[in-house]
Amino acid sequence: MRKFVGGLFAFLFLFSSVLVVQASEEEQTLGELKALYQEKLKEKEENDNKSAAAKEEIAENQAAIAEAEKEIHVAEGEMEVAQTAIDESNTKISELTEQADYVLRYLQEMQGNNAYVEYVSGASTMTDFVMRVAVVEQLSDEIHRMMDDLDAEIKKNEELKAELEEKKANLEKQRQSYQSTIASRTNDLANYDKYALDIDTQIESLKSKLDAAETNCALYAASKGDDAIISKDCVKPKPVTPPSNSGGSNSGIVITNDSWLKPLTHGRITSEVGYRWGSYHNALDIGGNSEGTPVYAAAAGVVSGKIYRYSCGGNMLYIDVNVGGQAYTTYYYHLLNFNVEIGDVVDQNTVIGWVGGGPSTSSAYGGYDNCTTGAHLHFGVARGYYNGYSVSRSNVITPPGFPNTYGWSFYSRYDMY
Repeated sequence: MRKFVGGLFAFLFLFSSVLVVQASEEEQTLGELKALYQEKLKEKEENDNKSAAAKEEIAENQAAIAEAEKEIHVAEGEMEVAQTAIDESNTKISELTEQADYVLRYLQEMQGNNAYVEYVSGASTMTDFVMRVAVVEQLSDEIHRMMDDLDAEIKKNEELKAELEEKKANLEKQRQSYQSTIASRTNDLANYDKYALDIDTQIESLKSKLDAAETNCALYAASKGDDAIISKDCVKPKPVTPPSNSGGSNSGIVITNDSWLKPLTHGRITSEVGYRWGSYHNALDIGGNSEGTPVYAAAAGVVSGKIYRYSCGGNMLYIDVNVGGQAYTTYYYHLLNFNVEIGDVVDQNTVIGWVGGGPSTSSAYGGYDNCTTGAHLHFGVARGYYNGYSVSRSNVITPPGFPNTYGWSFYSRYDMY
């Protein structure tokens, strides 16, 4: 029925050491809530700075890649010029080699048939003789000189080509390094962006809780100031009717209860608590109800957080409860709508919202919730209070009264496993 693949939980657990609001067994004061809110604002600022630095580094490396590519292009052009020069020099050497071979053969023939002697001895004067000898020697020397010059030119061009090839290889390495840095920083940036979305949700949730607490504290615990206890002094007083099997008296404002009830009148477990599909599923999925079915508080407590239309979880509600002296956070995801406000005291007869996750909300039908394909309730319990936000995986438990068993069904809010 649901497909919690990655989404909110894969990201939350990847960054659980940073993102999860620390659970507390102690009663939280207004001052502590204010301090936590400021701490989250600071975390957001630090994350924004890291994101900006990553973007700047990515831009710098992109510019460096562009410059390296220009230099590679220039080096390739210079290598082509050097190769052309080498080819031209090789052609000239081949031509001069043929000429030299011809002259040497001619000289050898002249020496063999005394033509050289005749040419030299035919001089009319000593000056003419010397000149004739010099001509033959100069002709041979000039050919060798030209060949030596061309050899030197070839060596120079080959050295230049090797130098340019090495330069190109180094530039390619630099470009790969820049690209690797960009890939790494882009991945960092993606995580910063995900964190930014998540920390924004945390801040929004904390701000809602803080606003409600400050308003209610001003009304009902004005003399206590920042020492006012959120769950006792800063909640909206309203009549609370005890459920028939509450196990205790619920006169006045009730923020503790020694029993658990099912959040629905009936249902069937369609997904268990634990790992599945590569990520950790921190609740039971309860199917068998259509959209709009009432959802009740499983235990009495105070509404501590509301998240609207999250991309993976939809409308999510958090309620701090205390059962048997143990602090718990209960959470209800994929709600169609909310029926309570942050700071409200609820009991087990309170309708806190309605089942969603079906055609009205699922992205499979054009809605906003990417982590559901059918109507159901994602119901979870964790030890400790989390200020109306993500719970720590290590504190998640199977909701009391339920087995962690796929397919288990119940037919009353009082059915206990």
